[in-house]
Amino acid sequence: MTLILASNSPRRKSLLATLGLDFAVLPGAELDEAGILAGTDGSLNERIEHLARLKGEGVAQQAPEALVISADTVVEIDGDALGKPADVDDARAMLTRLSGRAHHVHTGVAVQCSQAGFSQTAVESTRVTFALLDGETINNYIARAQPFDKAGAYAIQGLGALLVRRIEGDYSNVVGLPLPLTARLLTAAGMQVL
Repeated sequence: MTLILASNSPRRKSLLATLGLDFAVLPGAELDEAGILAGTDGSLNERIEHLARLKGEGVAQQAPEALVISADTVVEIDGDALGKPADVDDARAMLTRLSGRAHHVHTGVAVQCSQAGFSQTAVESTRVTFALLDGETINNYIARAQPFDKAGAYAIQGLGALLVRRIEGDYSNVVGLPLPLTARLLTAAGMQVL
């Protein structure tokens, strides 16, 4: 069975590679993530699952025999979904808001195969607590880490690890692809992972 990762994310590609599976990479759909997340249809987790599914649908139609994995990661604090920052000011505001507080990282994962009529989605959630960050630390992080393609304006790997005081749950979820959940969905689709 052909496996395709519908994502341009180098982090997702690297994580999926750790499972030892052969897969191709095709970009998923470009969507108005902020608009979908800000919507009122369903719960936040349902909107995240919907986004994950939408990102892979086009690839699944292009390669109907393939098993397609797509995902979307969101940072949630105070009931608000933080996606990717639009600019430096937005990144600074997000990191200031997360400073010294706990938040949740939610990743929706979709696995679908058009030919088999298979489509399953699920969300993994991890609680992350940030250290108390001063303005200089935030500015230095923004300048050195380029947080603009990351939900919540940070990545837990690399320099982002210095922002985090505690994590409760799946680390791979915070990076962008929860491996245990992904393996369960692939197994449900008939792929042998272990």
